[in-house]
Amino acid sequence: MKIRTGFGYDVHAFAPGRALWLGGIRIDHPLGLAGHSDADVLIHAICDALLGAAGLRDIGYHFPDTADEYRGIDSKILLARTTALLRSAGYEPGNIDATVIAEEPKLSPYIPLMQQTLAEIMQIDPGDISVKATTTEKLGFTGRREGIAACAAVLILPANGTKT
Repeated sequence: MKIRTGFGYDVHAFAPGRALWLGGIRIDHPLGLAGHSDADVLIHAICDALLGAAGLRDIGYHFPDTADEYRGIDSKILLARTTALLRSAGYEPGNIDATVIAEEPKLSPYIPLMQQTLAEIMQIDPGDISVKATTTEKLGFTGRREGIAACAAVLILPANGTKT
């Protein structure tokens, strides 16, 4: 059986007057993230990892930030569409290991709901999704509390014996 892996990374700066969305859920924080969509860095990193694993380019190719139809879009919709693209290419998500890099807010209380939300969107077991949070010990742009970054590694598997 042929398996494939992918890696995704995304960064967004904090911005006033916006809600903070991470992993498909709204996080209680005074600042949101700047972006063309809702700027959910975690979902964007996961989408890039899934698309890359399947050789389907990247999130910007499929959902360009120059297209009005994606302005303000809920990233859960982008993840659902990415999962559909993955399945139409003959693959299923195997597992996801993702990390959010931020000095603030503290994300530990939100992680179980993020995992459940992501699993529901992709129609996979929540146990196949790992979400972790870390800081950069006050170094760099995340350490200065200027924004949030996320990275994700994924494993995809052939669907129903295809793509062997």
